[in-house]
Amino acid sequence: MGTLSALFTPERVAVVGATERQGSVGRALVENLTADFDGTVVPVNPNYESVRGLDCVDSVSEADADLVVVAVPAPIAVDVVREAGATGVTNVVVVTAGFGETGGEGVDRERELEAAAAEYDLNLVGPNCLGIISTPVGLNATFAPRSAPPGSISFLSQSGAFVTAVLDWAADQGVGFKDVVSLGNKAVLDETDFVANWGDDEDTDVIVGYLESIEDGRRFVETAREVTRETPVVVVKSGRTEAGAQAASSHTGAMAGRDRAYAAGLREAGVVRADSVQDLFDAARALAGQPVPETNGVAVVTNAGGPGVMATDAVGDGPLSLADFGSTTVDALRDRLPEGANVYNPVDVIGDADNDRLRDAVDIALADGAVGSAVVLAAPTATIDFDRLAADVVDLQATHGLPVTTCLMGEERTRGAADVLSEAGIPTYFDPARAVGSLATLERYRAIRERDRPDPTAYDVDREAANGVLDRARDRNTTRLGVEAMPLLDAYGIPTPAGEVADSPTDALAVAERIGDPVVMKIVSPDILHKSDIGGVKVGIRHEEVYDAYEDLIARARNYQPDATILGVQVQERVDMDASIETIVGANRDPQFGPLVLFGLGGIFVEVMEDTAVRLAPVAETEARAMTEEIQASPLLSGARGRDPVDRGAVAETLGRLSQLVTDFPSILELDVNPLVVRPDGVEAVDLRLTIEPES
Repeated sequence: MGTLSALFTPERVAVVGATERQGSVGRALVENLTADFDGTVVPVNPNYESVRGLDCVDSVSEADADLVVVAVPAPIAVDVVREAGATGVTNVVVVTAGFGETGGEGVDRERELEAAAAEYDLNLVGPNCLGIISTPVGLNATFAPRSAPPGSISFLSQSGAFVTAVLDWAADQGVGFKDVVSLGNKAVLDETDFVANWGDDEDTDVIVGYLESIEDGRRFVETAREVTRETPVVVVKSGRTEAGAQAASSHTGAMAGRDRAYAAGLREAGVVRADSVQDLFDAARALAGQPVPETNGVAVVTNAGGPGVMATDAVGDGPLSLADFGSTTVDALRDRLPEGANVYNPVDVIGDADNDRLRDAVDIALADGAVGSAVVLAAPTATIDFDRLAADVVDLQATHGLPVTTCLMGEERTRGAADVLSEAGIPTYFDPARAVGSLATLERYRAIRERDRPDPTAYDVDREAANGVLDRARDRNTTRLGVEAMPLLDAYGIPTPAGEVADSPTDALAVAERIGDPVVMKIVSPDILHKSDIGGVKVGIRHEEVYDAYEDLIARARNYQPDATILGVQVQERVDMDASIETIVGANRDPQFGPLVLFGLGGIFVEVMEDTAVRLAPVAETEARAMTEEIQASPLLSGARGRDPVDRGAVAETLGRLSQLVTDFPSILELDVNPLVVRPDGVEAVDLRLTIEPES
């Protein structure tokens, strides 16, 4: 596959399927291409001598084009692509539908398309897409009703309809684009290819996208992680409520469902995730037009108390904080502002302020060393000229070099000012929360760029012993394992209580005597997932009670599920829970992103509370420790209500070792350690459940 830069800078574009028929895709493509394109457009259709005044050729081989747009029926589209490849064309856009999205024959047809692209090393967009746009050369190779205004945002979308809606909206919002791509079915080129291309493009300041899926999650993460060091990427991902975890057989599988996997993947990639289309382009405008702040301190300057309070509340909802002004700033504000004005942050210049007073306040605030960004709010008054205010803000932003957003709370009176601000790359909004939100996006991107990304620790482990545990499970033709697989954790250095699986009462007593009095006894069956629900766990069993406890556990299991496979009873050292907290560590293998690891509050309420943090495996120690601080129950780990703090280092190491385990053994699909008992002096994995691939 060649470089994608030529895809957006063709000199001759062939439209295969060009036609004069009103309302057709072929006609719309020719009309859009001839509107502003700097190069040559060649219609291809043996049934016409000309289309829209341009001479037609009979086949793509006669077009001598460097970009071919295919708009013929699906059954012949593959032949056209092959012909284009055979003539030396590198770049192809297939807008035709009727491929994988239709199932059946369409899936086979898409495979043929992929094979043709591979044979001729084609950069192929689509099929079933709207097309592509590149404003620097006036290229509009789409059948959208309007093109894109020029700008520095490059935009990709999995939905063609979404592209047309955004283009229509952008024309009235002052949002401009460099390149636009409708991905369609992503038979060849996908989101990762375009993120990589635009990351190397000096004319793209921000990459934004609407995605319904990511084809290769790991490849996307590796690519975006490098790109986002210099170029911000903002994505809105649909399908948050997708029920992808319904078939999961573990706590982790249920809680680390598809959206959690995407959230973890996008976070690792350094991508800013937007919650809505509005947030997507609010973020894009801020990132495209404003510098990245050096601190998270924000100054709020307003001529109206109410909007100032709203902005202050919004600051507290995100990663920003109100800047604490130095005494020099406070004194300067006190000298310039009248009595009754608030000289502390948020600065209220009060309602009778004129433009000079508001400008002075903004100037002084931006000069304070604790201020990394500012939001300027202005309600319409008889003493404020919005056009002059806009010019002042543009001048002050350029002078101080700090990011600024504005909130001009009006409509007709603010339009000219909004245009001036937009031209300078300064976002303006009616809603104070949106103005603050744009600054919060800049702060999030600063954190992404400055994030330390150490390599995961490679722990000394016994892979041979771990493989033996999995081999024995396959020999039994089972895919689900429980506490009988505890040696798997031992092999990877994860502490476990002393214990063994006994297959008779006599054996159970012998194990109990070796461990000491009292013990914990658990039914061992790959078919009984929730042992506590059937009374399959007995705690505090003394030696004289072991025989009866063993028989009772077996009977309970038989009564609950007569056909269950029962491997015996685990006899385990009792863990002191008085100074301990029950947590869960787990892993789940996502189809797109591979293994994920999870940490959270454990025990029997884990699925009720769902207080967890998720990361891609393998996990570096700093990220593992961050997981322990991310959950809402983190204060419990720090020693709430007089308890000693737990050993977070041991928890982080356990997460690292577990992530290495599931990375080393792709056959592990799901794994729960619940509970992982954490104490001030370390951790212990008390229970285990995992699912493995049967044939791997």
